[in-house]
Amino acid sequence: MYGVENVPKPNMPRIEMSRCITLTLTMALSVAYSTTTAQEIVLSWPQWGGPARNFHVTSDELAREWPDSGPPELWRRALGEGYSAVIVKDDTLVTMYRAGDNEIIVGLNAHTGSTRWEYSYDAPLVYDGYFDVWLNSAGPGPYSSPLIADNIVYAVGVNGQFHALDVRTGSLRWSHDLVDYFDLIGYNAFASSPITYNGDVVLPMGGSSHGVVAFDRETGAVTWQSESFPLGPGSPLLITVDERDQLVVWGQQEVVGLDARNGERLWSQPHANDLGLNISVPVWGPDQRLFVSSAYNGGSRMLQLHRDGNDTSIDELWSTNRTRLHFTNALRIGNLVLCSSGDFGPAFLTALDAETGKELWRERSFARAHLLHADGLLLLVDEDGDIAIASVSDQGLDVHARKALLTENAWTPPTLVGSTLYVRDRKEIVAFNLGK
Repeated sequence: MYGVENVPKPNMPRIEMSRCITLTLTMALSVAYSTTTAQEIVLSWPQWGGPARNFHVTSDELAREWPDSGPPELWRRALGEGYSAVIVKDDTLVTMYRAGDNEIIVGLNAHTGSTRWEYSYDAPLVYDGYFDVWLNSAGPGPYSSPLIADNIVYAVGVNGQFHALDVRTGSLRWSHDLVDYFDLIGYNAFASSPITYNGDVVLPMGGSSHGVVAFDRETGAVTWQSESFPLGPGSPLLITVDERDQLVVWGQQEVVGLDARNGERLWSQPHANDLGLNISVPVWGPDQRLFVSSAYNGGSRMLQLHRDGNDTSIDELWSTNRTRLHFTNALRIGNLVLCSSGDFGPAFLTALDAETGKELWRERSFARAHLLHADGLLLLVDEDGDIAIASVSDQGLDVHARKALLTENAWTPPTLVGSTLYVRDRKEIVAFNLGK
């Protein structure tokens, strides 16, 4: 582990990355962790994945039936390219998008969708001469989702521009060009989102081998830096193992546990895949079990974690190569693990027994889907643009309402606050009323 005084700053040129990795990184949608109270769960969605970062949210009562036209539409507006989730603080929405060679962090009125402020910066696409393509051409970034903590927005762009902005005005508090600041070698398409912990903002350093860095939330000064290891594009997760807070971080061929206080490596578990692209964020259960899954022949496994003094033990309870998450999220509902399983071909909604890993059922009528659990119901948004609400059990899926409401490549996960659903595709952002 490196101290603050050892953080390098000189600039180094970036090295181009293959098209295959780029096409996958366009789909790497990621998260940030924030502790909230029950009241804040109703009023805010401060990070990708919701207040508890697990896509479980306390909501108003939701309707089980929709008109033929779908749920009532509150507003709809154009928005540029990008896959950042919609983050909510009171009546302000924050997300990111691309316009030409610029990336833009935008604050919107939650009631109307009108623009309150924008912060734009230069972020040109990178040309890959080997494959004769513009990187990001399958879907330009940004890929990361912002984080809101203490009325400050923290957002990182695809090329490593890291900004802290006032959530009310969009004014700049501090910023870093992470590639220059940390002398990152290699092409670093930043896809993971920041996490907040104990007054810090914590962020993996893109697709580099530079490890994870914590910044003081107020000043941007480096607080700690982990040892170096090759990073996957997935976002970190905060867990508590026997009363000790840990950060779970994707490596390219492993999953790693760091001490959340100082970045010290506590444990690691091999999780190999063909391309080194571990993307889908692991799922932590109340039984101290960690579900991890990835595409490209990575498969899925359930890990049992326990702590004995300073040591953390890892027991692999089961594994299967039949279930492989690409970029969408998994849900743990009781003893079920739900996810869309598939690489570049069809992806089937799959239910696993969390205890044994046995596949209980597959639902083939949805494309690759993000999942959200609220009011005892399952909300699905699939990549073809279908939105649905359903009940789920170990016997299967009971779909109550379903409607095509977005365009294809709807790869951004949904945001639900109260009974208002915020979703976006590559062209628009839309708000729906899902209330009963």
